[in-house]
Amino acid sequence: METELLVTLCTIFLCLLMSAFFSASETAITAISRARIYHLIIEGNKRAQAVGNLRKKKELLIGGIMIGNNTVTILGSALATDLAIHKWGAHGVFYATAIMTVIVVIFGEVLPKIYAIQNAEATALKLAPSIALLLKFLHPFNSALQFIVSNILKLFGIDSTQTNSLSSASDVIRGTIELHHHEGQVVKQDRDMLGSILDMQEITVDEIKAHRLNMETIDAELPAEEIITLAVNSTHSRIPLWQGEPDNIIGVLHVKTLIKHLRETEGKLGNEALQRILVKPWFIPDTTTIKSQLHAFRAERQHLAFVVDEYGVLLGLVTLEDIIEEIVGRIDDEHDKHLASEITHAGHDTYFVLGSTTIRDVNRELGWNLPDKEASTIAGLVIHEAQMIPEIGERFEFHDMRFTILDKQNNQITRLKIEKLAVEDADAPIEKA
Repeated sequence: METELLVTLCTIFLCLLMSAFFSASETAITAISRARIYHLIIEGNKRAQAVGNLRKKKELLIGGIMIGNNTVTILGSALATDLAIHKWGAHGVFYATAIMTVIVVIFGEVLPKIYAIQNAEATALKLAPSIALLLKFLHPFNSALQFIVSNILKLFGIDSTQTNSLSSASDVIRGTIELHHHEGQVVKQDRDMLGSILDMQEITVDEIKAHRLNMETIDAELPAEEIITLAVNSTHSRIPLWQGEPDNIIGVLHVKTLIKHLRETEGKLGNEALQRILVKPWFIPDTTTIKSQLHAFRAERQHLAFVVDEYGVLLGLVTLEDIIEEIVGRIDDEHDKHLASEITHAGHDTYFVLGSTTIRDVNRELGWNLPDKEASTIAGLVIHEAQMIPEIGERFEFHDMRFTILDKQNNQITRLKIEKLAVEDADAPIEKA
């Protein structure tokens, strides 16, 4: 009798160990990072290859683990119930249920799963070969189970072979970045940089271009001496030249090339010689994404392109530096106007902002979330939302902000005051003072 009792207790203990094994395996293999497993596979880790193969067949993996886990759990509970009935009679069923529930939940489920979550990589790599071998043994039962489940789901109009995922790879990466930033593992600057890389396929050159009114250009019909003086004194290294009218760009003068030729000719360069050293202008459509244009800049080994609309009308220009700044943030040198001069703190949640400041710069600098789909600048956003050209002193409220027009030049808004509204005022409609 003692031998039989010992064998039964050992069998129950073995069932608990197997239950813990299945629970830990399921949690670890499903919780481990796909990116990490892929990296280990590339390095030639055979256990990682086993984990990768198991993750590709999640239905079979879960089905096999559930078969094994439920089998050993039920077997252990049945043996414990039999022992309890022999010892306590009919009340043994209650005692066995209570005791086994506590033991199974703690040692067969919670404890191994918590351990597996905290040590997902090591646990998955260690247990994957054993799980793969077990799944081969359980394959006939697993296949039968999958057949039954899929047919039951079909009765309710559910196709188990179709996977509905609304999240793209970039959404998953973006969510991971935001999560790590929220947890303090990724600083704001790195989060913005990584997010900007993911946005490159969605942002067009039209959104980051320098408007043609802000372009520094030179009339090609000016005397050569005047052109040279303007070019050398410019803060830019590449200067567009126009002829006839400002929108008729005929070439780009590279200051470095100009200085080289001035040295070779001892400062004697005429208009015809200047025309010969101009670089042919490169025109691109305003719908080009900055990702495509970045690749084009690298392929063509150029740094500047002119943006035109569908009618060929000049809209502005975009440079390689503009695209890089979209990724890493503003890069100011001694000649650039610092962003701080465009956005000035004026009190609690209140700022003075130049109308030409881009919405993306404001969002990045202040941590706001103003929409930038319909307009690229703060002034453009106000005009779009107000559906009018506002006057100085007018005030509008939208996107949980209050915009007050401070300065204006002709029809161009040059300076605004932006106040972040309190929560109770956030739903206020557009208001004009």
